[in-house]
Amino acid sequence: MRRFMLAMMVTTLMPSMALAQARPPLGQVAQVTEPLITAAMAYEISRVCGAVNIRLLRGIGYLNGIKSTARGLGYSSVEIDSFVDDRTQKRNLEDVARGRLRDLGAIDGQPETFCAVGRSQIAAGSQIGRLLH
Repeated sequence: MRRFMLAMMVTTLMPSMALAQARPPLGQVAQVTEPLITAAMAYEISRVCGAVNIRLLRGIGYLNGIKSTARGLGYSSVEIDSFVDDRTQKRNLEDVARGRLRDLGAIDGQPETFCAVGRSQIAAGSQIGRLLH
Protein backbone atom coordinates (compact mmCIF):
# COMPACT_ATOMS: atom_id res chain seq x y z
CA MET A 1 0.00 0.00 0.00
CA ARG A 2 2.84 2.39 0.84
CA ARG A 3 4.47 1.79 -2.54
CA PHE A 4 1.16 2.40 -4.27
CA MET A 5 0.70 5.74 -2.43
CA LEU A 6 4.26 6.77 -3.21
CA ALA A 7 3.79 5.87 -6.87
CA MET A 8 0.54 7.88 -6.99
CA MET A 9 2.22 10.91 -5.42
CA VAL A 10 5.13 10.78 -7.85
CA THR A 11 2.78 10.32 -10.81
CA THR A 12 0.63 13.22 -9.65
CA LEU A 13 3.50 15.60 -8.88
CA MET A 14 5.74 14.93 -11.86
CA PRO A 15 3.62 16.74 -14.47
CA SER A 16 3.31 19.82 -12.27
CA MET A 17 7.05 19.76 -11.52
CA ALA A 18 7.84 19.47 -15.23
CA LEU A 19 5.44 22.31 -15.96
CA ALA A 20 7.09 24.50 -13.30
CA GLN A 21 10.50 23.83 -14.81
CA ALA A 22 9.25 24.60 -18.33
CA ARG A 23 7.92 28.06 -17.41
CA PRO A 24 10.16 31.00 -18.27
CA PRO A 25 11.16 33.46 -15.55
CA LEU A 26 8.45 36.06 -14.93
CA GLY A 27 10.69 38.78 -16.36
CA GLN A 28 10.34 37.07 -19.73
CA VAL A 29 6.55 36.75 -19.67
CA ALA A 30 5.00 39.49 -21.80
CA GLN A 31 1.55 39.08 -20.18
CA VAL A 32 3.20 40.25 -16.96
CA THR A 33 5.96 42.61 -18.08
CA GLU A 34 3.96 44.63 -20.62
CA PRO A 35 1.26 45.67 -18.12
CA LEU A 36 3.97 46.48 -15.58
CA ILE A 37 5.69 48.71 -18.15
CA THR A 38 2.35 50.42 -18.81
CA ALA A 39 1.89 51.03 -15.07
CA ALA A 40 5.44 52.37 -14.79
CA MET A 41 4.80 54.76 -17.69
CA ALA A 42 1.63 56.09 -16.03
CA TYR A 43 3.44 56.45 -12.71
CA GLU A 44 6.36 58.31 -14.32
CA ILE A 45 4.01 60.71 -16.07
CA SER A 46 2.20 61.46 -12.80
CA ARG A 47 5.50 61.81 -10.93
CA VAL A 48 6.97 64.33 -13.37
CA CYS A 49 3.83 66.21 -14.42
CA GLY A 50 2.00 67.82 -11.51
CA ALA A 51 -1.11 68.40 -13.63
CA VAL A 52 -1.73 64.70 -14.35
CA ASN A 53 -2.31 62.27 -11.50
CA ILE A 54 -2.45 58.52 -11.13
CA ARG A 55 -5.84 56.95 -10.40
CA LEU A 56 -4.79 55.18 -7.24
CA LEU A 57 -7.65 52.72 -6.81
CA ARG A 58 -7.70 51.89 -10.51
CA GLY A 59 -3.92 51.42 -10.38
CA ILE A 60 -4.15 49.06 -7.42
CA GLY A 61 -6.79 47.04 -9.23
CA TYR A 62 -4.65 46.98 -12.36
CA LEU A 63 -1.61 45.71 -10.43
CA ASN A 64 -3.73 43.07 -8.69
CA GLY A 65 -4.91 41.98 -12.14
CA ILE A 66 -1.30 41.49 -13.23
CA LYS A 67 -0.69 39.34 -10.16
CA SER A 68 -3.80 37.30 -10.98
CA THR A 69 -2.53 36.83 -14.53
CA ALA A 70 0.77 35.50 -13.20
CA ARG A 71 -1.05 33.15 -10.85
CA GLY A 72 -3.23 31.98 -13.74
CA LEU A 73 -0.08 31.18 -15.69
CA GLY A 74 0.97 28.87 -12.88
CA TYR A 75 3.40 31.06 -10.94
CA SER A 76 3.32 30.78 -7.16
CA SER A 77 2.99 33.69 -4.75
CA VAL A 78 6.62 33.12 -3.76
CA GLU A 79 7.74 33.39 -7.41
CA ILE A 80 5.64 36.52 -7.95
CA ASP A 81 6.88 38.18 -4.76
CA SER A 82 10.47 37.32 -5.64
CA PHE A 83 10.03 38.91 -9.08
CA VAL A 84 8.37 42.03 -7.64
CA ASP A 85 11.16 42.43 -5.04
CA ASP A 86 13.98 42.01 -7.59
CA ARG A 87 15.59 45.45 -7.95
CA THR A 88 17.33 44.54 -11.21
CA GLN A 89 14.03 43.49 -12.78
CA LYS A 90 12.43 46.71 -11.55
CA ARG A 91 15.21 48.85 -13.05
CA ASN A 92 14.99 46.98 -16.35
CA LEU A 93 11.24 47.53 -16.63
CA GLU A 94 11.58 51.18 -15.60
CA ASP A 95 14.24 51.68 -18.28
CA VAL A 96 11.91 50.24 -20.91
CA ALA A 97 9.07 52.47 -19.65
CA ARG A 98 11.24 55.60 -19.81
CA GLY A 99 12.41 54.68 -23.30
CA ARG A 100 8.83 54.30 -24.47
CA LEU A 101 7.94 57.64 -22.91
CA ARG A 102 10.81 59.24 -24.83
CA ASP A 103 9.45 57.63 -27.99
CA LEU A 104 6.10 59.28 -27.25
CA GLY A 105 7.76 62.70 -26.87
CA ALA A 106 8.55 62.97 -23.16
CA ILE A 107 11.86 64.76 -22.61
CA ASP A 108 13.78 64.54 -19.34
CA GLY A 109 13.90 67.90 -17.59
CA GLN A 110 10.82 69.16 -19.47
CA PRO A 111 7.77 68.30 -17.37
CA GLU A 112 5.39 69.87 -19.89
CA THR A 113 6.33 67.14 -22.38
CA PHE A 114 5.31 64.49 -19.85
CA CYS A 115 2.04 66.38 -19.34
CA ALA A 116 1.46 66.41 -23.10
CA VAL A 117 2.08 62.66 -23.32
CA GLY A 118 -0.22 62.05 -20.35
CA ARG A 119 -3.02 64.18 -21.79
CA SER A 120 -2.71 62.51 -25.18
CA GLN A 121 -2.89 59.07 -23.55
CA ILE A 122 -5.96 60.11 -21.57
CA ALA A 123 -7.62 61.49 -24.72
CA ALA A 124 -6.79 58.32 -26.65
CA GLY A 125 -8.29 56.14 -23.91
CA SER A 126 -5.14 54.01 -23.84
CA GLN A 127 -4.37 51.80 -20.86
CA ILE A 128 -1.84 54.41 -19.74
CA GLY A 129 -4.52 57.07 -20.04
CA ARG A 130 -7.03 54.99 -18.07
CA LEU A 131 -4.55 54.90 -15.19
CA LEU A 132 -4.34 58.72 -15.20
CA HIS A 133 -6.65 61.68 -14.68
